[in-house]
Amino acid sequence: MRKPLRIHLDRTLCDGFGICAKHAPGYFSLDDWGYACLIGDGSVPEADRDDVMRALMDCPVHAIMELDERRPDDVPPPLNGDADPAEHLKTEANEAEWGFTR
Repeated sequence: MRKPLRIHLDRTLCDGFGICAKHAPGYFSLDDWGYACLIGDGSVPEADRDDVMRALMDCPVHAIMELDERRPDDVPPPLNGDADPAEHLKTEANEAEWGFTR
């Protein structure tokens, strides 16, 4: 069984294409200016998963995301607890490795 789907709509990214409301009208509506609004709390039952995922995948500006999904511009996950974070610092001693230029 798949984990329950939870979505989030970032309205600051929305450009008002309306594709989400076309694919999943039970979860997305358009405001007076044509921008998307999320209906409900973002919980999606299994029966509606395909329609909502279609809306998520077809959004041209990626304004819809699955909660717990990582985006490329997110902060990287913390380092493994066994590793010393200081080993990865850029210093003068390892400037050739990091490509420092003076």
